[in-house]
Amino acid sequence: MKRADFVPTRRNVIQFLEYMVGGTVYFWSGYMVFALCYSGLHWNWLYAKIVADIIGWTLNYLIQRYWAFNNKSLKKHEARTAGKYTLITLLNLLLDYGIIWGLKSLGVSPYIGFFISAGFFTVWNYLWYRFWVFYSERKAKGSQHG
Repeated sequence: MKRADFVPTRRNVIQFLEYMVGGTVYFWSGYMVFALCYSGLHWNWLYAKIVADIIGWTLNYLIQRYWAFNNKSLKKHEARTAGKYTLITLLNLLLDYGIIWGLKSLGVSPYIGFFISAGFFTVWNYLWYRFWVFYSERKAKGSQHG
């Protein structure tokens, strides 16, 4: 990782905006599924969140891997990339559910908890995705996005 990796170049800004599309799809698809299951079907918040997350994580992975962080050299390491995504997602699961549960324990609606948690994960996940999950040596050495 070089200092230049943190410079807001046109390429880095475009990549961040593409990343945000994936995050937005994850958030809103998950939010809608959660609302349907939690309020519409009256499921326990935890089960509703699990179903929402499975759908959201799947859509997010596809967008991040094949658009925002797309790199031809990752094709040779598809299983490793998916494994890294799964590992960071499991860590995120613990953090996210802890945030939602903690806020709900304090009387904050899980709907509000979604937004608070999303604010944290916007920065957290971008850094993990860019510098570990979808990172490739070839990209680091100057290969262009895509």
